[in-house]
Amino acid sequence: MRVVERKLEGFNTKIVSINNLIIGIATDIGPRILYLASKNRPQKNLFAIYPKNEMKTIEGLWRVYGGHRLWSSPEAIPRSYSMDDKPVEIKIEKDSVTIHGNPEKENSIKKEITIKPFGNDGVQLVYQIQNIGRWPIKLGCWALSLMEGEGFVVVPIKASKVDKEGLLPDRHLAIWPYTNLEDKRLKLTDEYIYVMKKSEVKKAMKIGTMANPKWATCIVDGMAFVKEFPNMEGDYPDFGCNVEVYTNANTLEFETLSPLKTLEPSTSMEYTETWKILDIGKLEPKTDDIKNKLEPLLKK
Repeated sequence: MRVVERKLEGFNTKIVSINNLIIGIATDIGPRILYLASKNRPQKNLFAIYPKNEMKTIEGLWRVYGGHRLWSSPEAIPRSYSMDDKPVEIKIEKDSVTIHGNPEKENSIKKEITIKPFGNDGVQLVYQIQNIGRWPIKLGCWALSLMEGEGFVVVPIKASKVDKEGLLPDRHLAIWPYTNLEDKRLKLTDEYIYVMKKSEVKKAMKIGTMANPKWATCIVDGMAFVKEFPNMEGDYPDFGCNVEVYTNANTLEFETLSPLKTLEPSTSMEYTETWKILDIGKLEPKTDDIKNKLEPLLKK
């Protein structure tokens, strides 16, 4: 594991090389990962950075920043928009890097992200949220990635009978109030949901589902950023979603979620993802492309 320090669009970062991935961790804000690239294309950051975007909150101006962050679900104002503008502690060990977030006293939680090698070409992220308060809190881990470029997210929704006769439903969608199901950025097929970013469309859209199997990917500039996550039993937020996708003219946000859990004081919960970047070439949001060109690579 190699670590160097550099400025990234005004942010101080530690650049960590793990397996086939290059990951840039912000040191002055967070916990936040601002850079993600393949060693085959080290100059191509797959994460979008927004150094000036901000919104007013009761705590002050909350900045979007971009990149990848850990939130707690379900979303709520002001809880979700707690300030993350202070330096973080980064602990580097032989085969792992841990980002220790600052205590969120108003929310009674503390966040932590550990990054370590996974297999020969990926990384595993272990997310932890601790209850630092005096009362139980019900929440889930929520991992959000803001993607660069005009890409699209693919979420598999393959059929799987939940009863022998196939009489019961096995798939569902969560639809946000501002989402139009006739939106040209959304494409539903038998096996996949596609959400495309189009800079000419300003209106926001968000959709969620329970992925089957447990992976999802964002495809941009000939690369597939793949997230794989465990099958965890429990009550998932937002009508039962483990993947959600948000887009507007400037944003494509690729999100995964854990089940909700009630944390007693001084206890914590964990959720894991594995990340890979595949050099996939040109892919279209079409079933044949995903089944024949992408999925065989996921099984290796």
